[in-house]
Amino acid sequence: MTRLHSDKKGKSHSVRPTSKRVPSWVTYSQDEVIALIVGFGKEGLSPSEIGLRLRDEYSIPLAKPILGKSVASVLRENKLLQPVPEDLSRLLQRAKALQEHLRRNKGDRKNVRSLELQEAKRHRLTKHYKSAGLLSLAGNIQLKSHNWHKDRRQCDGEA
Repeated sequence: MTRLHSDKKGKSHSVRPTSKRVPSWVTYSQDEVIALIVGFGKEGLSPSEIGLRLRDEYSIPLAKPILGKSVASVLRENKLLQPVPEDLSRLLQRAKALQEHLRRNKGDRKNVRSLELQEAKRHRLTKHYKSAGLLSLAGNIQLKSHNWHKDRRQCDGEA
C-alpha cells in the first residue's frame, strides 16, 4: 500500500502473529484478560497502548483470539472508550503542534503545506466516522481554522 501524500511506497501494516489461535504459552483466562484491559482502560490508556502492554508485559500477542472480540469493544462495553477515536485524536494533536510551530515560525512555508495535508486527512477521517456513526461530536473536534494561505502569500511577497 502506498503513502497518501507522497510518491514513496511505505509499509502496508505492522507484522501481526500469523496464527489466529491462542498460543500454547498464554495461561491467562478470558476473565483475567478482560480484567487487565479494564484496568488499563481506567488508567487512561488507548486501545493500541493496551495491546502493546498486553504483548510486552503479559506475553499475550493478540487479545482477540482469547476474547473473541477486540480490545476496543471490551472498552466500549465497560464505557471506558474515549469519545474521539484514537487515530483522529493523534491527527488532532499533530495538527495542533504544527499550528503552534507555524505561529512561532512565520516563514516556514513548507510546513504550511504539511498542515494542509494534515487537515485534509482529519477532514476525511471525520467524514468517515460521521458516516459510520462512530463520531457524534464531530462539530466539537473542528480545529480553529487559520488562513495560512494568506500568510504564505505575504511571505512570498504577493499581496
